[in-house]
Amino acid sequence: MTTYLDFFELTQEPFSNAPVSRFYYNSAQHSQALTRLMHAVGYMKGLSILVGDIGAGKTTLARRMLDSLPESEYEAALLVIIHSGITAQWLLRRIALQLGVENPAQEKLALLSQLYQRLLQIYESGKKAVVLIDEAQMLETREIMEEFRGLLNLEVPERKLISFVFFGLPEIEKNLKLDPPLAQRVALRYKLEPFTAESTEAYVKHRLRLAGCPRMPFTPEALLAVHEHSGGTPRVINTLCDNALFEAFLARSETIGAELVHRIGTNLGLQGGSAAAQAGERASAPATSLPRTANTKIDLAEIDRYLEGLGKL
Repeated sequence: MTTYLDFFELTQEPFSNAPVSRFYYNSAQHSQALTRLMHAVGYMKGLSILVGDIGAGKTTLARRMLDSLPESEYEAALLVIIHSGITAQWLLRRIALQLGVENPAQEKLALLSQLYQRLLQIYESGKKAVVLIDEAQMLETREIMEEFRGLLNLEVPERKLISFVFFGLPEIEKNLKLDPPLAQRVALRYKLEPFTAESTEAYVKHRLRLAGCPRMPFTPEALLAVHEHSGGTPRVINTLCDNALFEAFLARSETIGAELVHRIGTNLGLQGGSAAAQAGERASAPATSLPRTANTKIDLAEIDRYLEGLGKL
């Protein structure tokens, strides 16, 4: 059966919203963000924050950063927060596990002692302990913020023993205010802005090239329409372009014009700018999310099993 991949001579899906590392687009601002974050953890600055709206590429950048931290120099881990109902105790145990603490204690003081000893081991081995926290806007309690402040207080005379990088929506700033002393410890803030029209065009061409596309199916006018309807949000760009390739395949058209993109954008409810962001939110409920209801008591053991199934340990 012929697919749109065959029709456009593609080796793989160019616009999947899965975080595929080989499709990483090193835009000017992504490069600047990564350079700054790498500097912050390289000098063990403590807490750094990268924020961006829905679909801006935060998770992709988090994974890129994790891949960029040499194993010979860093003991690094990526923790994805999948529910706002997690407790500070669960978070401490998860951080301890990811940094190599075996059989973390249930009792808090014992657990903190285990984590401190492990951080000393990492320091004495000549490495730096770094934990990247994705979906950090879900850290919504003062208790959790206080625990991060406590961990950042673990130091040796030369430096801090652990650095954190939060990746998330702008609501992170509101959460930090739950513990003002922690907010004062933020060493670096960076915000990912939407793509410009030029960056949108470069992004689309980049992904098509990596997918093996031998020719450019989108007209210049179509690329402008993609930017207009997406508001420069990478996730929405992917959705628009994937739909456009499929619709062009159904019509057996090797060229994608602005009219087709406008029709798809209208069907998806994208009118550009904020509408694109809203559509991104509707389409964005990631595979790593669980139902969030205020009246539902969550099972933290179930979250542990879920993360283990995703290979997050």
